This record gives sequence, C-alpha cells and structure tokens, in this order.
Amino acid sequence: MHTVIVMGAGFLLLVICALTGRAVGGSSGTGAAALIFLPLWLVGAAINLYVGVRRAGYSVKEEAPIFLLIFAVPAATAVLVWWKVR
Repeated sequence: MHTVIVMGAGFLLLVICALTGRAVGGSSGTGAAALIFLPLWLVGAAINLYVGVRRAGYSVKEEAPIFLLIFAVPAATAVLVWWKVR
C-alpha cells in the first residue's frame, strides 16, 4: 500500500509541474516541466529508498526493486507527456 501512495505522490508532483509549466509557458512549458519533474522525482524516490533502508530496516537489495518501480512509473509518464507535447 505504501508503494501505491508514494507513486500517487509522484503523479501528483507531475501534475503540479505540468500545470505550472502550462501556466508559465503554454504547451511547450508543459513539456519542459515534465523534464524538470524527472530529477525532482528521482530525489523523492531516493528519499523513500533512504527511509526504507534507514528507518524500516530493509536492505538496499530489498529496496532497490521498489525504488525502480516507484521512480520508473511516474518517470515514464513524464517522458510520454514530454514526447506528446514537444
């Protein structure tokens, strides 16, 4: 359940970035904002990895696949948004 919530937060961040980009730069701003989202979400997913290892007691080996899933799904959506509006 935690994984779904964190990925939902990623999608929410993507929507916020896209809306901000659209407000600032129109359609091309949406594409740029989707690319700006990627490093922001990488940091967010890495923080989730850190919390899982440090506080929840999982090993990096156990958390790495979850990190990849949490990062990849919203990131792939952002790349798709960028590709559609470029």
